[in-house]
Amino acid sequence: MPKLIAALIRHGDYRQLPETPSAHQPFPLTSEGEAQARQAGAALRETVQASGWTLSPSVDSSQLLRAWQTAQILNHELAAQFAAPPEVTGFDDLAERGLGSAANLTITAIEAIIREDPRFTALPPDWKSNSHFRLPLQGAESLLEAGERVAAHINARMESLAGQVSSDTLKLFVGHGAAFRHAAHHMGVLTFEQIAQLSMYHAQPVFLEYRTEQGWQHIGGEWKVRARHSEYTD
Repeated sequence: MPKLIAALIRHGDYRQLPETPSAHQPFPLTSEGEAQARQAGAALRETVQASGWTLSPSVDSSQLLRAWQTAQILNHELAAQFAAPPEVTGFDDLAERGLGSAANLTITAIEAIIREDPRFTALPPDWKSNSHFRLPLQGAESLLEAGERVAAHINARMESLAGQVSSDTLKLFVGHGAAFRHAAHHMGVLTFEQIAQLSMYHAQPVFLEYRTEQGWQHIGGEWKVRARHSEYTD
């Protein structure tokens, strides 16, 4: 039975608003982020060739611009490796954790909104990085809820692909670091403690093998060890 491998790829470096915890910022890659994606594409090309994998032409991306741009650059670098002309499809389900009606507000503004609303208690000190915590605002979700959403998307897409391939196949998913790590926890790849201990390198893939009966297995690509006491950004 052919192997099915998912490559989880965090977007490249991008322009960010200062002191703004929302990862739903609509800004493009920086020049450094573009270079990261090109370098990752060249390295991924060598991995695909050395492993003898077929590269699925269906590339899944977050709808956010930085992820879509990363996917497009990877497609360009990997053009000769795809089984057919590649196509990037954007999915809301691959977005990072949403802050709902507080999206793209500063930390100071969010904390003031909560403090001034008589319905809410004060935010916990670790509210930005607490995996279980959800802002008490319309449309907000917790990091674990975002990870569950991402994991469900990856599982569904790989299950669908399983019935279509006849050779070892790699499928690319381009999205966001915190959501991917929390998804990996839901997929049985990371323990809960490892979510906070690890991060992801910009544009560099983590390879997870999809096995219908045995579950997911990490088979390649390095997680980034997070600096102590650092908080999630993306």
